[in-house]
Amino acid sequence: MNVAVHSRPLMKLSPLDRVLLLLTIVLASYQVAVGIDGFDTLPIIAYTAGFGVLLIAVLLLFILGFDVLDSPVVVVVSTIIPLTLSLGLVWQHLASFRTSYLVFTIISFLAVTVTRSIPMKNKFPVIVLAITHGIAGMTIFLLPIVLSIQGAVKPPFSLVGVGGALIGVGGLLLSFLKTGRPILSRETILRLFPALLLLTTAFFAAGFKFG
Repeated sequence: MNVAVHSRPLMKLSPLDRVLLLLTIVLASYQVAVGIDGFDTLPIIAYTAGFGVLLIAVLLLFILGFDVLDSPVVVVVSTIIPLTLSLGLVWQHLASFRTSYLVFTIISFLAVTVTRSIPMKNKFPVIVLAITHGIAGMTIFLLPIVLSIQGAVKPPFSLVGVGGALIGVGGLLLSFLKTGRPILSRETILRLFPALLLLTTAFFAAGFKFG
């Protein structure tokens, strides 16, 4: 396993990467502390879990560098964030879908965990991953924008949808990188990752704050 990791050219965090990650940590900390006050119990739990996992992930990346992305738990962790954030949005704004989406969230997380824990040579783990990220990502992307267009929320809430699009892209890039079927080269993904994390968190924070 160590040979496989070190057979690739190692990339270190640049000073700019560290600044971007530090700003992301500050924004994620703000969201966990005060950015999600005033919601119902389950959305608060879901948002806290989502932003909390994001905060921990960025902290580890800041401390340990890009090598942390080689951890086998990265795929599972990268799934928690969109699942919990989309669950919070559905619970808040689509009351008739609360139970069904909660069931989807639980089943999807368990499915990703199981397919990443048991070695499989077929495409089933990739299919499970794509479906999970696809549905959760599209929910975070479309729901805030549709609600904004309908006038159910303030227009700036649509920024949450922009953050959802970015986190969906980041999650898929990272997940397919871990499966050995990268959409872009590893070096390109790593170069983009700190900026993508900051933009995602910034759009989320702005959307929840002003929407």
